[in-house]
Amino acid sequence: MTSSVNIDATPTSPESGKASPAKEPADSDSNPSSIRSLGTADPRWRERYGRRLRISDFFVLIWVVYGTQMVWFGAGNAQVSIREDVRLSEISYWLFSAGLVAAWMWSLALIDSRSYRVIGQGTTEYIRVIHASVGVFGLIAILAFLTRVDVARGYLLIALPLGIVVLVLERWLWRQWLIAKRSTGGYSARVLLVGSRDSVAQIARELERASSAGYLVVGACVPSGKIADTIDGTDIPIMGNVNAIESAIAATHADTVAVTSTDDLPPNKVKQISWSLEAGRQHLVLAPSITDIAGPRIHTRPVSGLPLIHVETPRFSAGQRFVKRAFDLGAAITIAIVLSPVLGVVAIVVKATSPGPIFFAHERIGLGGRPFHILKFRSMRVGANEELEGLLASQGTSTKPLFKVRNDPRITGVGRFIRKYSVDELPQLFNVIAGSMSIVGPRPQVAAEVAMYSDAARRRLLARPGITGLWQVSGRSTLDWEDAVRLDLYYVENWSLIGDVAILFKTIKAVLAPGESAH
Repeated sequence: MTSSVNIDATPTSPESGKASPAKEPADSDSNPSSIRSLGTADPRWRERYGRRLRISDFFVLIWVVYGTQMVWFGAGNAQVSIREDVRLSEISYWLFSAGLVAAWMWSLALIDSRSYRVIGQGTTEYIRVIHASVGVFGLIAILAFLTRVDVARGYLLIALPLGIVVLVLERWLWRQWLIAKRSTGGYSARVLLVGSRDSVAQIARELERASSAGYLVVGACVPSGKIADTIDGTDIPIMGNVNAIESAIAATHADTVAVTSTDDLPPNKVKQISWSLEAGRQHLVLAPSITDIAGPRIHTRPVSGLPLIHVETPRFSAGQRFVKRAFDLGAAITIAIVLSPVLGVVAIVVKATSPGPIFFAHERIGLGGRPFHILKFRSMRVGANEELEGLLASQGTSTKPLFKVRNDPRITGVGRFIRKYSVDELPQLFNVIAGSMSIVGPRPQVAAEVAMYSDAARRRLLARPGITGLWQVSGRSTLDWEDAVRLDLYYVENWSLIGDVAILFKTIKAVLAPGESAH
């Protein structure tokens, strides 16, 4: 999605030192039907959601910490052991556990794990929960060493991982609730876009694509805007030109102004916008047209009052390659062992229900453009490859590099089932072990498809192809080629181990509940 830099609005003007009063909308009732009414204008949703997280975090930690204490020590009054320091009296574990809960809650607050900027989408919220938890236990270990206090290691070794798992699960459940609310326009920032028509349209599409991020576009102000008009290709109403921002905020009940471009704005206009916004309730977002770049690659550096945005080029260090390969080997071997009964049953059923081999080996293009043979359980009748060109031509998709046949007549009855639940892909675990594939990565394609790649699409070949990937968990067969490339390039240029784990869990969900997008 579009990268953005959040800037809390400064409420005062330098001349007066007082908040600038919002102007009454000049023509707010001139076309009320054009103003989006989806969702409600609730400026306190951020505080309410944060309060709910605090309460649920507290109960989770009470359950984890005191539950661990009672499992380890029983219901008695166990004491923390103190060595060679008579200045300290023994502390009951009941009191120590209370301190641990308080420190854990404090750490979660300090690291901003409940900030509205990280909730709803991405892995940042979960990463902050993990960092806060590990930090608390690291601090306890250091203090115990310095004060010569013996805290039961088993108690800590159970409480830490259990607390992390339950906290992340609790946050995930709240996120599902939040996404459901945001799908109807609730619990979202109401965004007024400001910039050129083209940039506003681009940012609007990206924000609509990522609705779970919580940005609901309610209007736009463009340099030559006229009320009652809409942005091309959308139903977003134009609320006037860039001098009508305050009245547009009042008319749309927007709480966030997103500046999509500054080329067509008067000098110092962004600064004036920030002065006019109400602190704590209204926010300013700079949304440059830099798409599909993850946060860790973006850094801001103020120079002479200019907030310069640095975008780092993607780098794949030897350490990153080692970690990904180690993850691939460990995951592939573990999954192959656990699912070996399934592999055996599917092999028998494929052989028994249609003539031909159990496995289908097909040449694909992998890392760096090198060909390799991908393994699958055979899901089509023998000779299916020879029929592909005619089927693609008949449906008019032979010129697009995503060779998908709708209602494919070549698929067997068993093949249709194993493809729906992605069971046919399981033999690719052996491709991963051999090193030609990865667990997560862009899907490998045949040479004829790769020959149609644009320069941008060829960057898919910078990573090992994967059994699953970002576009598979984002729509599978319903995505067109452009969207598939966009998602794969985002993955290749912004790889992280946490991202791989997140995609793997989403894959499990997609396999267990494939829906209509699986073919």
